[in-house]
Amino acid sequence: MADTVSVSTVSTAAAHRIIAAAEAKATEIGVPMCIAVCDNGGNLKAFSRMDGAALPSTQVSQDKAYTAVGFGMPTDDWHDLIKDDAPLAAGATTGIKRLVIFGGGYPIKVGDAVVGGIGVSGGHYTQDQEVAQAGLAALA
Repeated sequence: MADTVSVSTVSTAAAHRIIAAAEAKATEIGVPMCIAVCDNGGNLKAFSRMDGAALPSTQVSQDKAYTAVGFGMPTDDWHDLIKDDAPLAAGATTGIKRLVIFGGGYPIKVGDAVVGGIGVSGGHYTQDQEVAQAGLAALA
């Protein structure tokens, strides 16, 4: 029997549910956002730029999702990881393309497996986190 490999990734349907829930939260708090969901390989799976969301938030949201899935941790964890390590702080932010070190990006997990990432941008990073968490709650 041949060896097999099974890899799980976020489905298109799940990505759209995440986007819808995040948009609802952004509307509730009155902040237009860009919301990106990527698969387990960091590829964009679903995206929404709400009316009025800042143009630069388009790329930032995608980079937050990419960072979260790539490292399997929330983007806001990066600040504490590098803040007291000058070489890492200088090197990470300039040497790792698409790295975002402030809140709004989370891995999407099934059990311990990272199956995708969500990134939200458009408000203060704490608002971005709130909207991203609302998106993740759509899978619960």
